[in-house]
Amino acid sequence: MVTRINLALQGGGAHGAFTWGVLDRLLDEDDIEVAAISGTSAGALNGAAFKAGLIEGGREGARRNLDWLWTQVGALSDLRMASWMTGISPAPGMISRAMEYSLPFSLADAASRVFSPYAYGPFYRNPLERIVKRFHYETVCAHTGPALFICASNVRTGKIRVFEYEEITTDVMMASACLPTLFQAVEIDDPKTGQREAFWDGGYTGNPALFPLFAPDFPDDVVVVNINPLRRDELPISPQDILNRINEISFNSSLLRELRAIEFVRNLIAEGRVEKGAMKNVLVHMIADDALMTDLSVATKMVPSPLLLGQLKAAGRAAAETFLTDHKAKLGKEPSVDLRAMFD
Repeated sequence: MVTRINLALQGGGAHGAFTWGVLDRLLDEDDIEVAAISGTSAGALNGAAFKAGLIEGGREGARRNLDWLWTQVGALSDLRMASWMTGISPAPGMISRAMEYSLPFSLADAASRVFSPYAYGPFYRNPLERIVKRFHYETVCAHTGPALFICASNVRTGKIRVFEYEEITTDVMMASACLPTLFQAVEIDDPKTGQREAFWDGGYTGNPALFPLFAPDFPDDVVVVNINPLRRDELPISPQDILNRINEISFNSSLLRELRAIEFVRNLIAEGRVEKGAMKNVLVHMIADDALMTDLSVATKMVPSPLLLGQLKAAGRAAAETFLTDHKAKLGKEPSVDLRAMFD
């Protein structure tokens, strides 16, 4: 019997390689089918690569496409995303601390707070463009395979914009991953507003958006691949740690709001205050490794070291293995995340 699930893939820069590992492991499960994917930033790239590869070459095609994507990300060479530590192999936490306090990263970080990405003038180019323009959009946008939803933030209105099917383009993929201190806003002629709109990273308004997955024809199970730690026990006191925690809280806030709304609806259904079938009874699951992610920082999000990408992929596979061992039997039956305990 095949179990259908939805995937919600968070953004988090190079930490999205963790999701690469999760997806790689899920592809081993022939009895799990992905019905829909909502992705933001790195989650959007993962979702698009997964869907296109799956349609073109089945499970092995999806695996090959994800491998290609992260090989390309690891090869990025850009002043703002300088991979300068590829020849050493310490633990992820050691890499993170070395990057944070290194002169190259410190200078680049300071420059991002002083200089606008518009200061590059005619020399500006988004380094992700060379990757996402090579996606096969005829399959990324296809109405077959998993439905794909890509999230971006409308700069003018401050609202989330979810792109789907034929709306997904190279510009949409770049918009979903557009950090405004690093990249110029991506401008798109939006048929929904009839205006040329500017977009920033979708993480500010939906990381990722869950509501597109509530459609009646999608399954009840939503598996969130979380790469921004929800909790940090230690008080951040250094400038780097403070800014990093601000970033994490900001990029988790929209997800937490939607999870709280899901718990509210589940309570209404359980109490009989909502007629059965009137609202989606969402079953939430989560694959994460907070112990690893709390040992990392914004530096490792911004510097796509091939060494670290490989370590994150392995960690993602391990986390997915643990999830499947502990919770696979719950898919289609009950949630594996206790939302009430999460918000108490």
